[in-house]
Amino acid sequence: MSDTTCHMSISLDGFVAGPGQSRDHPLGKRGQELHGWHIGDPRATEADETAKGWLMRPRGAYVMGRNMFGPVRGEWDEPWDGWWGPEPPYHAPVFVLTRYAHAPIRMEGGTTFHFVTEGFDAAYAHALEAADGKGVDIAGGASTVRQALDAGVIDELTLDVAPVLLGSGERLFDGIQTFDFEPVEVLHSPLATHIRYRKRDAG
Repeated sequence: MSDTTCHMSISLDGFVAGPGQSRDHPLGKRGQELHGWHIGDPRATEADETAKGWLMRPRGAYVMGRNMFGPVRGEWDEPWDGWWGPEPPYHAPVFVLTRYAHAPIRMEGGTTFHFVTEGFDAAYAHALEAADGKGVDIAGGASTVRQALDAGVIDELTLDVAPVLLGSGERLFDGIQTFDFEPVEVLHSPLATHIRYRKRDAG
């Protein structure tokens, strides 16, 4: 499938990360509560396993923001190669949005992080070329997803709505004026309602 996808866990009040993102709290304070459905909560059900399959399906390339890549801000003044250890789960090129140039970082398992300083459109164009028809995923975080929504490039958006109120943090839809998607599949568990949306047919 050559669609551009995006899959995000989100709180009832619209946040995809809690406040105070840091090395100790990469998802912000309490942000991990959004992800119990796929990281080992014993209440997870078959619905969560199906949604995990959506999340982990192979893609040809990925686009992510620098805040999702790691906690280093400003100039690259310390070594960092991601949160995911020596073999990240992407197994494909990942294009990281940043204002500061950085040489590519090659990891085990086929993941290479490329750092793009020319903005979202350039990163997405690189990802499309690298994916070679195998599909691009907008991996996050909130700002990068908003840029993808504004650009109209997402074909399929999946939201895992956790029964959690975070109160503050990174809100996904701030500033988004239109939502040109319709739900095509909904799965439920005690940990999340998984809603898979497709872009509406322009015709």
